[in-house]
Amino acid sequence: MRNFSSAKRVVVKVGTNTLTKGSGIDMDYIRSLAGQIAQLHRQGKQAILVTSGAIGMGAKRLGLPGPITDMQTRQACAAIGQPLLMHEYHDAFAEQGLIVAQVLLTSEVLKNRKSYLNLKNAIEALLKMGVIPIINENDSVSTAEIGTAFGDNDRLSALVASKIDADVLILLTDIDALYDKNPKEHPDAQPIKVVSEISDKIVKAAGGKGSIYSTGGMKTKIMAARIASYAGCRVLLAHGREKDVIRRLLDGEDLGTLFMPKEKLSNRTRWILNNAAEGTIWVDDGAMKALRNHKSLLPSGIRKIEGTFEVGAVVMVNDAAKAVASLSSDELKMLAGKHSREIRSLLGPDRRDVAAVPEDIVFLDNPAGDLS
Repeated sequence: MRNFSSAKRVVVKVGTNTLTKGSGIDMDYIRSLAGQIAQLHRQGKQAILVTSGAIGMGAKRLGLPGPITDMQTRQACAAIGQPLLMHEYHDAFAEQGLIVAQVLLTSEVLKNRKSYLNLKNAIEALLKMGVIPIINENDSVSTAEIGTAFGDNDRLSALVASKIDADVLILLTDIDALYDKNPKEHPDAQPIKVVSEISDKIVKAAGGKGSIYSTGGMKTKIMAARIASYAGCRVLLAHGREKDVIRRLLDGEDLGTLFMPKEKLSNRTRWILNNAAEGTIWVDDGAMKALRNHKSLLPSGIRKIEGTFEVGAVVMVNDAAKAVASLSSDELKMLAGKHSREIRSLLGPDRRDVAAVPEDIVFLDNPAGDLS
C-alpha cells in the first residue's frame, strides 16, 4: 500500500496553518518546501504545488488582524498577497535551480470542458519543460455567491490531481493524521493509519475549520480524498512540519494517514462527477429506470426543470445522477413531456432529440457504472 516507487506525478498541497508562523508566512518553511519538491524533480518525478497563504500574507502586509471574514477585504488581501507569495516561491525555487509558473484558477475554468482541457494542456506543457506549476484559487475574483469559488484549496488540489491524472496527492496540514475523534478535545483519540473506504463514520470523525485565515479543516481533506480516489490517486495526509516529510512519505514511511483509491473512472466521468450542478432535471420513475439501463434521457419523461443552464452544463437528474445537458433549461421547459420527434420540429433539424446521452450520465451511487 505504501510503495510509491512507481509514482511519477505528485501533487503537494500546503495549507495556511502549515505555512504560517506567528502572525505571518514562514519564509524558512517555504525554502524547505522548495527543497523537498526539488528533490522529487531530481528523482525524475513531476511535481505540482497547490498553495494557500495569499490572504494571510496580504492581511499581514496591511496590518490587519484575523479573522478576515468580509468578502471584499478577503479579495483585497488576496490581490495584495498573491504576488508577495509568488515572489517568495520564485526565490526559493530559484535557489534550487528551478523555474516556477503561477496558475490562478476559479471553478469556472474546470466547469467548462474546453477551458478545462486548455488548462490540462498548459500544465502538461509546463511539466514537460521541467517547470513547477504553483496553483492557487484566484481569491481576488472568485466568490461563492457567483459560483466561481472552490471553497477551499483541499478541494482544489484534489480536482487538480484528478484532472492531470496524478499518482499521489500529498496534503500537508497542521495535524499528523486523521483521528477517530478530535485529538484536541479527546486525549484518547487514535490515529487512523489507512482509510480503505470513506464511510459516513470517517466523515463524522472530521472536525471544523483551522486557523483564522484558512477556510479548510479535516472534513475538507476527507472530501478531497474522495474526489482524488475516483481518479485512482492515492492520498497521503501528514503534518507538514515533519522533517523531510515529502521524501519520507514517498519512501513508504508509516506517517500520517493513507487514503486508498477506488477503481479509476474515465476522465470525462470524473469531470461530470466533480462539477457543481447548475440545475436539476426532475424525471418520472420510468425515465429513471431507463437511465439506469443505459438509455438516453428523453423529454417525454421530464416532469420539471429547476435552475437556469445552457447546453453543455452539468445538471442533477432528480437526486440520483449528474448529466451533461444536450438542451438548455429554457428548451427543456418547452419540451418537457413531449415526444422526441417533436424536438426537431420545434428547435430545428440540427438539434439533438434527447436531453442527455448515456455516456454523459453518471449515477452518484455507482459512478463506475457497469465497471464496478
